Amino acid sequence: MDIALRNIVKKQLLWISLAAISMFFASMLSAFIVEKADVGNWKEFILPNYFALSTGVIIISSLVLFFIKPQLKKEKSIFGLVFTVLILGILFSYFQIKGWQQLTNQGIYLTGVGSNISGSFLYILTLTHLLHLVGGIVGLCISTIKSKQNLYSINNYLGLELTAIYWHFLTVLWVILFAFLKFY
Repeated sequence: MDIALRNIVKKQLLWISLAAISMFFASMLSAFIVEKADVGNWKEFILPNYFALSTGVIIISSLVLFFIKPQLKKEKSIFGLVFTVLILGILFSYFQIKGWQQLTNQGIYLTGVGSNISGSFLYILTLTHLLHLVGGIVGLCISTIKSKQNLYSINNYLGLELTAIYWHFLTVLWVILFAFLKFY
């Protein structure tokens, strides 16, 4: 199998994986809607500001990725850009954890005494997104190392491209989740 065909296969596998992840979150949001409609079983609470901060951070990180290909075309270093996205991904994770701390301060728990299905859904949605984000951070770590070693060029950046596609997907997914949690 030649390199071009292998690259196509790798991209197709990524898109299939993204479709599966999308179906998982769609089913979770559907369950959220059904449970929220169950009158008397849903506890309203204020969504912590850290989730809004994390939304801004992940959007900025995704936007930074769009500057990489033009830099590759100019044969300039992309290390700073990729490293910035990595740091912003870690910052996103930090803000998520701080948001969870604010939730527990409000008496919103995942499980146990005092927990409610509304809080449990929030934790599960945000935690599963964060777990998927860890995969993106691993990809960004690898891409950061390779960009530091100048291993990417305009003709050879598939690993970085796959990581960027995955990261953009996680960004869109988070914006949808955040909007759903904030406004629904």
